Formats: sequence, structure tokens, C-alpha cells
Amino acid sequence: MKLNRFAQFGAVAAVAALALAGCASNEAPAGSGGDSSSSTGDLAGNLVGGGASSQEVAVQTWTKGVQEANAGLTVNYDAAGSGAGRESFQEGAFAFAGSDRAFKTDEIEEGPFGSCAEGSDLVELPTYISPIAVVFNLDGIDSLNLDPDTLANIFAGNITTWNDPAIAALNSGVELPSTAITAVHRSDDSGTTENFTDYLFDAAPSVWTSEADGVWPLSGGEAANGTSGVISAVQGGQGTIGYADASRAGELGTVAIKVGEEFVPYSPEAAAAVVDASPEEEGRAATDIAIKIDRTTTASGAYPIVLVSYLIGCAEYEDATVAANVKGFFSYAASAEGQDAVAAAAGSSPISDTLREQVTAAIDAIK
Repeated sequence: MKLNRFAQFGAVAAVAALALAGCASNEAPAGSGGDSSSSTGDLAGNLVGGGASSQEVAVQTWTKGVQEANAGLTVNYDAAGSGAGRESFQEGAFAFAGSDRAFKTDEIEEGPFGSCAEGSDLVELPTYISPIAVVFNLDGIDSLNLDPDTLANIFAGNITTWNDPAIAALNSGVELPSTAITAVHRSDDSGTTENFTDYLFDAAPSVWTSEADGVWPLSGGEAANGTSGVISAVQGGQGTIGYADASRAGELGTVAIKVGEEFVPYSPEAAAAVVDASPEEEGRAATDIAIKIDRTTTASGAYPIVLVSYLIGCAEYEDATVAANVKGFFSYAASAEGQDAVAAAAGSSPISDTLREQVTAAIDAIK
């Protein structure tokens, strides 16, 4: 992975530590445990964050591991979506955010960030790597092959039935029904949508002309709120197709994507392969680790519809207790133990040792 670092930005004000009702952060899946970076039991108080629903299971798993080692700490995470998480973090309502994309450099320059001390850099850590599954619901069919143009035409509304010749040509021997296609997209501002549309724009530019955006750019289709909403909508229909973090694909049919001359199904290994083949964005602070996914790679075994979801915080907080809690939580999330626990719970791809070294250095800078 190509690593580049420079630039800084300004930010102002302080973090508001508030509790969020109805958050299931303390009901995490089993499989995580304490880590040396957060096992001293010194962390205490309320740590409030929110954002990406894609990494909700991951945050719950990390929360369980940190709270087992720090009985005095309560972590609340509101999985309201990436856009809401970034906005609330910037306003100072959250001490940290989860987001399926990093802040853009112009957003950083515009500031300010109410969660950070004046003059602080951002800490943006790619701690959750997961394929975005293209899921569908067709009786009797568990998997299909699609190439970028055909997938883009489906979500653009240009291909409207499952037995369309373009789909049939890629799935020899599969008896495709004449069922109408209902394409389901996110209704909220979503990092998953931004990653999915980024793939369509880069890989099928002759069909998909809308640039990457967290807000679905087209009319038509069916809209659903959050990852759970998309999955429910696809499960509840016949002939439906949608996109969601692969951890939530369940028993739905899934699509293998054409990469080079092969069709690649999603998997943690295939997601890791495309991340390893992708460069890091330039023009960012040393603590701001943003990866630019190569959506058009032809690397064997790489699955290009992948999201890299970030934990976002401040390099410097005005409240030392908040800083310590964020630092402890991020440390466990990035640890080998934390990454393995989430891989078991959500099917994500653990970050590489090389990336962990850089992430750890960024966490060490938090104060």
C-alpha cells in the first residue's frame, strides 16, 4: 500500500458527552476480550459516538471487549448512518464517529470541528474493511454473475426484468424468470451508498454518469433507511436487488462481480486483496489515513465493491478524560484481538500488520 502524508487543518470547541437512549452498544456479540492497550481498568465515564450502520456489529464487539476490561466505562453508539455520524461529530455531539468514508479534504479545510481542541488534526482510522454484497431475492437462485455495465444498468433502471439478455449472457445454464426487478437503495446519507456509487462510476462510466455520493443520485427504485432497511426490503420482495455490508447478507442470493476475466464473489480475503492493491490519499495529516480504493483493478481474486469504514476522532481533545477513553477504545479496535473478534462476528477482513503499525502511531498521537 502506498502511504503519503502531509497537510494540516484547524478546528475548534469541545466534545459534549451525552447518553443516547435505545442504543444497543452493551448487547454485543460474544467473541471479544480484553487487550493490553485497554485492559488496565482505568477508563471510566460515558463515551458517545455514532455513525455508520455498516460497522454497528463491529462497534458492539469492540465495546464488549473494552467494557470487560474497564467496568467504569460505558460506550454508546448510535448507528444513524455515516452522514449523520460525521455531522454530529463535527457539531461536537459525538466524541468519535464511524463513517464509511473519510472526511474530504475540502470538508476538513472548511471546519470547524466542535469535537476537537483548537488546532487539532483529525484521526481517521480504516479499522473496518468489508465487502459490500450485492444481494437479491429470486426463488431457487442463490448466486449470479454480473459485470459492471450490467449491474449499473440494473440500478439505473435500464434493465427491468431478470431474464434480460444481458443477465442471461453472463449466467449460462441458469433459468432466469421474467420477474420484474426492484432495485433497492439507501434513503439516508450513507457511506455504503457512496462506496457503491463510486464503484459504478469508476467501473461502468459509460452507463453510470453520476459521481460518487452518499445520497442516492437517481429517482426510481425503492428506498430504505439504513443497512437493516435495505436487507428487510430485499428479503420482503421477490425480484428485489440491493447492496449492503456483507455481514448482513444472510441467506439472500449474492452476486459475483466480473474482475478482469473472472467472476469474483465477495469474501474477506477478496476485500483485503483490493485494499492491498489501492493507494492512500495524498494531502492529509499523519493521523488521517484515508485509502482510495482502486475500483477498476484486474488483480486476481480482488473484489472491488468494498467499503473501508473509519473510526474518526481528534488528535487533541479539550477534555483529557474523553481523549483517554477514545484512545483506549480505538486501541482495542485496531488490535489484533479486536480485529479478529470482529472478523468472527461480522465476516470483515482484519487490517494488515503494516496498516496496523500506521494506525497505532496515529492512535498514540491522541491527547
